Amino acid sequence: MGIASDNWQSVIENAMRRPNPTLRTERLLLRQPIQADAEAIFAEYAADTQVTRYLLWRPHKSVEETREFLRGCIAAWSDLSGRFAYVITLAQTSRPVGMIEIRLANFKAQIGYVLARAHWGQGYMTEAVGAVVGEALALPGVLGAWAVCDVDNIASARVLAKAGMTRQARLPRFIVHPNIDDQPRDVFCYSMTR
Repeated sequence: MGIASDNWQSVIENAMRRPNPTLRTERLLLRQPIQADAEAIFAEYAADTQVTRYLLWRPHKSVEETREFLRGCIAAWSDLSGRFAYVITLAQTSRPVGMIEIRLANFKAQIGYVLARAHWGQGYMTEAVGAVVGEALALPGVLGAWAVCDVDNIASARVLAKAGMTRQARLPRFIVHPNIDDQPRDVFCYSMTR
């Protein structure tokens, strides 16, 4: 399948902008996903309705659905799409407890994330967001990072603020969170620039 001519610029930019495949923080290891992560991801959070409440996808019904998702994440690291997903593990274990992703477009990096409920409230996601935003802003040509969260997702808003991002706007009817409603919902937009 060919690439449309208006997408060539993005493909060329993404070929030159590839984040480190492994990031370490004080308590976490962020690494590329592998197929062997599927069972743990399914068990830890992908099937959990509370975890997926504010996400863009519905809870997984089977580990095969998680495997299919991981196939896309793994392929994206090499397909020049500008999408880079990391599995989040605690530094002393290799078991996935969440994921975080960078999506590059032009001079911006969008950040999205999920964390298993058993690990909420311990500062892990703030640590992961800080590491990923720092990595994204260090890439050539990336001038800003941004993320959105549902206006009712107070915990996610706190994570973004604690990670050093600034709330820029309330975007009305911006995105569908299918586990809440089939209609677009308002979100807060957070960003950081270098």
